[in-house]
Amino acid sequence: MDDRIVTAALVVFGVPAALVGYIVGTEFLLGVARLNERRRGRVRPWLWVAPAVALLTIFLVYPTIDTIRLSLFDRTSEAFVGLENYVYVFTNSTPLSALRNNALWVVFMTLGTVGGGLLVAILADRVRYETAIKAIVFIPAAISFVAAGVIWKFMYDYRPPGASQTGTVNALLTSLVPGADPVAWVSNSATANWALIFVGIWMWVGFCTVILSAGLKGINPELLEAARVDGANEWHVFRNIIFPLLLPTIYVVGTTMVIFALKAFDIVYVMTAGNFDTDVVASQMYREFYVNHNFGRAAAIAIVLLAAIIPVMLLNINRFRQQEAVR
Repeated sequence: MDDRIVTAALVVFGVPAALVGYIVGTEFLLGVARLNERRRGRVRPWLWVAPAVALLTIFLVYPTIDTIRLSLFDRTSEAFVGLENYVYVFTNSTPLSALRNNALWVVFMTLGTVGGGLLVAILADRVRYETAIKAIVFIPAAISFVAAGVIWKFMYDYRPPGASQTGTVNALLTSLVPGADPVAWVSNSATANWALIFVGIWMWVGFCTVILSAGLKGINPELLEAARVDGANEWHVFRNIIFPLLLPTIYVVGTTMVIFALKAFDIVYVMTAGNFDTDVVASQMYREFYVNHNFGRAAAIAIVLLAAIIPVMLLNINRFRQQEAVR
């Protein structure tokens, strides 16, 4: 029998069977232990979350601790070097350039996605074909990062001046602007970062639109109508009513985009491989690990990236708790 069929059968039937067996087993143990209802209520939640805690420990906690350990050793993970790898990350021009590029991603991708999503959500809310508009804008979010990188690599394709432009962007540029020369969008350090960030915005603005549109639908229309009856124009309605009420949703969407911007890798790797001054922290980590085989530096860069993401995640969690407390 084909091993793939056996594996598929184990996944389809074995996992649910193991889950049911675990549930029955825990209830049996609770019955054998003869605990009273109060103690049983205290013990049961721990038994239920035990598998999840075990998986998190194996696949998240242990790798994180081991990565911290590796970051304190040399390239072969044999000699202890202390904080030398972290000193390299914050003093060498290459990782510093990657950190700078990540900062650009965080600022401009977040502003572009959240701002663009808010604009589309508000404008689409006023037309009958709102669903179609949101569906069209959301389509790029369903595309993988690699596929998006390949698509836009062709879109940005460059041919020398005078040659027929096969890239859509340069074809439009040279057709609509008389005398304009084509631009090497992704092979020019002056434009490459902005071209890649635009691809990230193009991919995620639909996601932001859908979330912000849902938040917009949650605003009581009577508040908006009352403001308009009192003489407020659309700008005043947006600034004084819509925007303040949407702030919790904007906050969550914004912090989510910050996390995605910090983790940017696929688009950069596919379109430029970090060349032309487009390196980001994740691509620098990949290069140190798989190209330079310097496991210590790669681990240190990974920890720096983790340290940058954790505060944003904690802010998001704190925001969720505040919202739940209000409810």
